[in-house]
Amino acid sequence: MATAQNGSMAEPKVASLPLRALVIDDEQLAREELRYLLESAGNVQVLDEATNGIEALEKIQRHKPDVIFLDVQMPGLDGFALIRHLMEHEQTAPLPQIIFATAFDHYAVRAFDVNAVDYLLKPFDPQRIAQAIDRTRARLAEQRGEDRASPDRAGQDQAGQDRPREAEITALLEILERHRSSAQQKTSKLIVQVQSRLLLVDQAEICFASIDDGTIRVVTPTIEGESKCRTLEDLLELLDSQIFWRAHRGYVVNINHIREVVPWFKSSYQLRMNDRARTEIPVSRAQTRRLRELFRI
Repeated sequence: MATAQNGSMAEPKVASLPLRALVIDDEQLAREELRYLLESAGNVQVLDEATNGIEALEKIQRHKPDVIFLDVQMPGLDGFALIRHLMEHEQTAPLPQIIFATAFDHYAVRAFDVNAVDYLLKPFDPQRIAQAIDRTRARLAEQRGEDRASPDRAGQDQAGQDRPREAEITALLEILERHRSSAQQKTSKLIVQVQSRLLLVDQAEICFASIDDGTIRVVTPTIEGESKCRTLEDLLELLDSQIFWRAHRGYVVNINHIREVVPWFKSSYQLRMNDRARTEIPVSRAQTRRLRELFRI
């Protein structure tokens, strides 16, 4: 190991700091994908996986990871309750760095950046994972530097040092819980304008939506109309994230209305939908991996 000129041990570069991680998600495919991407990123050791919050508590205590990758929505003890429990018992076990792995929409994820706690939006993007890892390493390096600079204070005023971070996490939880409450109140109906009529359409009936020149077209097996939403992000705010997937920047599809997956050139795919026209929708290169996971291609 290299030494500094004065003979002391040289500090490792932030980019090379090893990370010990724990993946917490109730979906097996999500855990497998995240483990693969993290281990491919370099110098990240995935210590273990947990399928729910209760299991995660035990494994966090056992492994003491540097960082946890945490799904927000899980049965039983969800991500919110898990963090609250960790915060309540922080004196016996310091909080690990927290990176959320979430299916929350475009507007909700902005809250994560504002509150300085990172996030990964499903489906996972390798570049975004690399950014989250870099941010985590930088935060760990900063914290460790502060501990070395004031070793006596570390034991005397740990609670005081952690107050800013606790405030950040508490604010984040409030934002997410408001959003979760709002999501639970979403109607299963969507207004679609067909000529001069405003029809209430069940979300489950929607095959897909597309945008062209600022106009959003909504298609079901029996009707075709327009949404008053300005962007696909606005539309996704109203839709059930469990069944609607943005397969391409110009298309949102209902996975229950995909009739056929059509292999295309250069290992790409198109989706043949269940509408009357059997519309074929391209799958972007960034979403191809998600498609393979959804249907185990």
